[in-house]
This record gives sequence, structure tokens and C-alpha cells, in this order.
Amino acid sequence: MRSILLMLLLALTAQAQAQPLRLATTTSTYNSGLLEAILPDFTRRTGIETQIIAVGTGAALRMGRSGDADVLLVHAPEAEKAFMAEGHGAHRTGVMYNDFVLVGPASDPAGTRGLSDAVQALRQIAEASAMFISRGDDSGTHKKERALWQSLGGTPTEGYREAGQGMGKVLQIADQLGAYTLTDRGTWLAFADKLDLQVLVEGDPLLFNPYSVITINPKRFPDLNHEGAKQLQQWLTTPHTQQLIADFRINGQPLFVPSANAVTAEQDR
Repeated sequence: MRSILLMLLLALTAQAQAQPLRLATTTSTYNSGLLEAILPDFTRRTGIETQIIAVGTGAALRMGRSGDADVLLVHAPEAEKAFMAEGHGAHRTGVMYNDFVLVGPASDPAGTRGLSDAVQALRQIAEASAMFISRGDDSGTHKKERALWQSLGGTPTEGYREAGQGMGKVLQIADQLGAYTLTDRGTWLAFADKLDLQVLVEGDPLLFNPYSVITINPKRFPDLNHEGAKQLQQWLTTPHTQQLIADFRINGQPLFVPSANAVTAEQDR
């Protein structure tokens, strides 16, 4: 019996190594350069090649629901909880966090510079009829932004534009138009040297931005690469990889704070 189990385990491992692992993840983890920096270590250790599908969190969760991805790395806690409650996910584990920041032109026509209240900053942008570029793509960033606007009764009728693009492209659009936008800090640091935009509002607890890794329920889609997904989830949360995340910097600044071993890290098992 033990020999049969060993053979089955070896067969599953070989299958996982031969089958690329489809990781649906946010554009922030891709645009920041984090995954490009750390995933080669995963491949060296496991032999598993990872196919990165960079989309917004909403799209990543839809891919998980339809079985079009093996594992997810996302950053929209409420949507993630709903995904788990609906039975689409097998395990959800916190990996890291950073924060959102409000960026805009140096002229700051809405007078938001230095505020630590993100909702007040959006109120002033709306009152000034200043241009605000939204991702408009159901990403984690878009979900956060909509929640902030909702506290003011909804998005403004003037100056508000939805781009339907990833974070890097939205930053470029906002820069070209002299507009405001909400961005995760990781993507901002990756693009800041190429833009004239400035960080105007930061530090509000509402702008906390946690990331989780979610494996898909094998009962829903038994043919997915569940073994590879499990190995990726375990690797992301090891002290070794958590240190890789902590060490990843641009211009000396850390982009993400590891959280897998923190008491506050959320887990759904």
C-alpha cells in the first residue's frame, strides 16, 4: 500500500511539474516587477513553470470561478471572502500588504496635498470638478476607489473618467491629463520616475491594501493543477519567500510588507 501511495505521489508531482501553473494575479504584482523577481526561485525549487495572467482582481476571481486559472493572487478582501463563501476556493492565505495612495499633478487644483483623510480628498476633488481617472476595471484598486466614492454618495458627474485599463496605463493617462488617480504604492514606485505626478494623500487606514493567495476548490474543477497551486501557496508563505518579498525594492524603497506569519494575516481554510 505504501509503495502504491508513493507512486501516486510521484505521479502527481511529475504531472504538476510538466503542467504550467496558471497564476491569475493583479496588475500591481506584475507591473511592480515583484513576480518577475521572485518566481524564478519557485521554479528552481519545484520545477514548475508559472504562467502569469495579469488582470484586475475582479477578472482574476471570475477566472477562478470558471476554472480558467489554477491559483489566484489578489487584493480585494470582501470580494475574496465572497469567493470563499460561495465555495469556489479551497484555501485563502494572507501573503503581504502595502497601501493605496492618491496621486495627482503638482499644481493640486483640489488642494488635497498633505491630507490623511482619503474621503475628504475625494470630496475636494469632486467640489473642484477636477479630473479623476479611475481604472474602471473591477480590479482591487477600482473596488477600493468605488467604496471611497460611495461614502460620498457616488462618483462625481464632472471630471470623473473610467479608463478600463491596468494601473500602469492609468498612471500614464493621469500624468498626460494632469489628473488625480488612486494607485497601489507598489505600482506607483515602479512608475514614479517616469511621471510628473506626485503622492498627495497617504496614511489613511482606509487605504490599507492586503494581498492573499487563493487555491481553487478541486471539487469544482478536478482537472486543474491543484498540486502546483498548493506548492505555490506554501512557497509564498515560507519564511524564505517572505524575506524575498521584504527585500524587493525599487530605488531603495520596499514595495510590499510580508504578512503570512503575522497574527493579523487572514486565512480561510
